[in-house]
Amino acid sequence: MGSSWPDLASLELFLLVVEEGSIGKAAARTGLTQAAASRRLDTLERDLGVPLLVRGAGGSRPTAQGRTVADWSQAVLSAARDLTGGVAALRRERSATLRLAASMTVAEYLVPGWLARLREHSPEVEVALEVLNSEGVAERVRGGAADLGFVECLDPPPGLGSLLVRHDRLVAVAAPGHPWTRRRPPLPVRTLAGTPLVTREPGSGTRTTLEHALRRSLGTGPAPPALELPSNAAVKVAVQSGAAPAVLSELAVAAELADGRLREVPVAGIDLRRPLRAVHRPRSRPSPPVQALTRIAAERL
Repeated sequence: MGSSWPDLASLELFLLVVEEGSIGKAAARTGLTQAAASRRLDTLERDLGVPLLVRGAGGSRPTAQGRTVADWSQAVLSAARDLTGGVAALRRERSATLRLAASMTVAEYLVPGWLARLREHSPEVEVALEVLNSEGVAERVRGGAADLGFVECLDPPPGLGSLLVRHDRLVAVAAPGHPWTRRRPPLPVRTLAGTPLVTREPGSGTRTTLEHALRRSLGTGPAPPALELPSNAAVKVAVQSGAAPAVLSELAVAAELADGRLREVPVAGIDLRRPLRAVHRPRSRPSPPVQALTRIAAERL
């Protein structure tokens, strides 16, 4: 695969071709000409580096590799729709009543439900949501650009007040068929530490939690990453493709573990639990929306 990620619209077009059995019919559903649709599919095949379709006079059908890509594409597009739809629904002008910043894992898997509850109780509240890594969230709250933040780190960010709202757990995951998934005893923590993993970017709460947990267990950090990516979705796709194992929040991989796209690898000798915290400026009086959302987030603690 090339240096850029495949275009989501092209993935949607490819799935329509698989569904319709025809590039022409798929093109009509998306408002494209058949020639434009064919060019977009050609570009997608070049970007991915695998043949996706067998084209003939009677229509088009996916190759064996194309069927696998179609399965993965369904999951990627579903996650993309959830994230972009949720953020689009929540983003408002800078004068919004509640300026919220959340780390990526919390924003993807917990914030939408919390905001739905907030909307039930306080429909007048407008929310502007910014999705960053935990380090970025702390900076936005500390600098006054956000009224409330949610982070995923072991220790409260310096200079901020914080409230524990939930516990989370990181899990090691690998693609089905990876040698780690065939082990009977748990993976030794030294093996995890010595193996290049697919990781999030520096400043991510997930990456920082793993680094701190390894130092507590072994006195040393992890090996240099095999691949460094900016989102949970990108990390999961890389792991599924066989790039390397990863350590991610169990919230982020629940669907993939349930349907077998990823396998959990138990690890001995390390505690990968972590707190999720609400953070705020310590000397500011929380507004009613801040208090309400913090209370909702902490209800199941």
